[in-house]
Amino acid sequence: MFKDRSEAGKKLVQLLKELKGKDLVVLAIPRGGVIVGYEIAKELKAKLDVIIPRKIGAPLDPELAIGAIGEDGTLYLIENLVNQLGVSKEYIEEEVERQLREIKRRALKYRKGREALDVKGKTVILVDDGLATGATMKAAIMQVKKREPKEIFVAVPVSPRDTLLEISKMVDKVYCLATPEPFFAIGQFYRNFEQVSDDVVIELLTNPF
Repeated sequence: MFKDRSEAGKKLVQLLKELKGKDLVVLAIPRGGVIVGYEIAKELKAKLDVIIPRKIGAPLDPELAIGAIGEDGTLYLIENLVNQLGVSKEYIEEEVERQLREIKRRALKYRKGREALDVKGKTVILVDDGLATGATMKAAIMQVKKREPKEIFVAVPVSPRDTLLEISKMVDKVYCLATPEPFFAIGQFYRNFEQVSDDVVIELLTNPF
């Protein structure tokens, strides 16, 4: 159990000390992942930016991820779930367009018009405040691979064991503090898991360490 996202980041970075000295870029998934990522970037003296995948929710249950869309349009779908639920191609296309609009809004607001950090040839650490299905993280990984980093690591405080195993097959290494069972939701492992505002994200991205 973590007190809050900040404490989780401070604990998680202890696993990442072996990466110190590399040419590091921390890419955090907003909003909650930015608080965790800030603590990691500060300790490792890394550059910090956001990466903004968005969940594609099921038609009758928006909280249930059937996939995710990346900032550059990279689409990851949980095909067996899409087929099982009979989700139409039209629904997915509409939801993708809706989420891309939200991604564009957030990117402009968070980066204040600047370009995303160049990660070509660099060591990237993808950070979130936890994994559930892993859909958004998978979309983020797929997107980052196109940007030709030297290596990709994923760092999260908590994740289901099965999800972490799937993610580990896509990157060079995963770092995770806890893989508890049973796992119902990320928030159950935080005493304070209140929603993070855009203003907090912007402050952390612009605040020098």
